[in-house]
Amino acid sequence: MLSRETLMEAKLYFRMLQRNWWLILLTAMVALTVSLTISFVATPQFSAIARFIIVPSSSLTSGADVVRSLDTLDRRSVVATYAEVMNSSRILENAANFLSLDATAILKDYSIQAVDLPDSSVLELTVSGPNPQLAAQLANAIGFQSITFTRSLNLIYELNFLDTAVPPELPFSPEPLRDGIVAVFLGLGVGAILAVVSEQIRVPIEAYRQRLRMDSETGIYNANYFSRLLEQEVDHNPDDILSISLVELNGLSDFLQTLPPAGLQTLLGKVTDILRRELRGNDITARWNEITFAVMLPTTDGPASNRTFNRIYQALLPPIDLPSYGVSIQLDPHIGGAIYSNHISPWELLEKAQSSLEQARRDSVKPIYVWEIKSPFWIQTETKE
Repeated sequence: MLSRETLMEAKLYFRMLQRNWWLILLTAMVALTVSLTISFVATPQFSAIARFIIVPSSSLTSGADVVRSLDTLDRRSVVATYAEVMNSSRILENAANFLSLDATAILKDYSIQAVDLPDSSVLELTVSGPNPQLAAQLANAIGFQSITFTRSLNLIYELNFLDTAVPPELPFSPEPLRDGIVAVFLGLGVGAILAVVSEQIRVPIEAYRQRLRMDSETGIYNANYFSRLLEQEVDHNPDDILSISLVELNGLSDFLQTLPPAGLQTLLGKVTDILRRELRGNDITARWNEITFAVMLPTTDGPASNRTFNRIYQALLPPIDLPSYGVSIQLDPHIGGAIYSNHISPWELLEKAQSSLEQARRDSVKPIYVWEIKSPFWIQTETKE
């Protein structure tokens, strides 16, 4: 029975593969294309096979000698010795001279391997190369030279042909169908690995990019990213209505250096919770500086934005209690807003919001000022005390 952790991990990897299915498919297609290309341009290779058998020499007339030779033949060293003779350079040179060929040239294009078959006294000689007729001739010539050489040295055993080599009709390589299937499966495997690795690389990068966008103390956007979002909103929707505001909390100034980090984070968290409650889902909030927050209200005109700014002001008026630290903090909010219109630039809009905030800061009676281009002056928003 699989544990819950194992199942969750399996689901995670499955989602990674689902998200990067195109990478897996692309890798498989590349592998198949490479395999078919290699099969198309590769020179066909043919294998000619000759088999030989080792038996007691016909010169042995005594039955006891024959029995002893058969017992000795059971030792693998005897058959292996004959295989090494076939693999030797001397036999290859003799076979090349017999065929009027250059042994060095043969070694460049042909592979020669003699092996002893298990549990038998049979040797198998395989010659592989681009020419099927020459491969068969070379296998038979090596066999003939091996027989001649061993008979001159050993009077106990004889090496004889069991099957002579014949020219093969079909190449053993390349095989496009087989190679293509193998390439597809390898490509799928490599693609799956790449999909998982790319996902694991992407997630830390995304997390790093997200950290660059966020204010570390509040968990909301920072000023740089807010400015970028404002620029994108204005550039992509130049004819839409838009409102922004800067919410300054003067009461925070005295506690930035006196509260411990945990207490300050708790206080800022409560402020951001208040802002989120008073805003819609598509509204954007950010920390503009240590005591100021920025708010963007897409598709919001002047009257609607004034009502929203007033709600924010009213929500920030009550003191925030921090019982663990024995303090009650009066935030003393001031809000400066600006309504986008007449295709002004994002930077001009921010300047107007900053000017509105300066007006609200100077006037303790009027805590909210909103700039709108249709009016030559700032509009003082009525507040409910």
